[in-house]
Amino acid sequence: MAAVDIFDVKVLDNPAPFTNPLQFEITYDVREALKEDIEWKVIYVGSAEDQSRDQELDSVLVPAEAQGRFKFVLQVDPPNPAKIPDSDIAGVTIVLLTCSYENAEFVRVGYYVSNEYPTPELNENPPSKPIIDQITRTIAATDPRVTKFPHKFDFSQPLQGTSADPELSTDGAHFAAGAASGQVNMA
Repeated sequence: MAAVDIFDVKVLDNPAPFTNPLQFEITYDVREALKEDIEWKVIYVGSAEDQSRDQELDSVLVPAEAQGRFKFVLQVDPPNPAKIPDSDIAGVTIVLLTCSYENAEFVRVGYYVSNEYPTPELNENPPSKPIIDQITRTIAATDPRVTKFPHKFDFSQPLQGTSADPELSTDGAHFAAGAASGQVNMA
């Protein structure tokens, strides 16, 4: 059993204009008190072909020094469209929600993101220069991809593998009935 488990993630304000902040309501359990805070990050993939286009939208430290269940809303600014190739603004991409302890990531929740214009004509023949204020961002909240990484705080078993050997959970085994409403239940 991990010292910290993510119980639930809800995507808020979805769908939304591309220019709106991204919002996630996160519920996590601290099962073993930790000496340091855990760090949450939101990363927007700006281009599938160029990792340098990824944008860390924000990060926040939250307490883990007391046992219990905690909930907070992580709201971050939208990605900067000037850092995304024009050809990659509309279409499908990914947003990642990661959690780390002592600079070692232990869980990642990934969502597909669809950025579309309001009309079929604009989607089929998008302008060469994107019209950002007309694009709607839809996060596929009902179909998250959760990856757990072994971490030294996993007290119940010795550390096996490294962050290069993640335990991938995408079969729905960690998701409760609320997943259809955009939740990730992982308890």
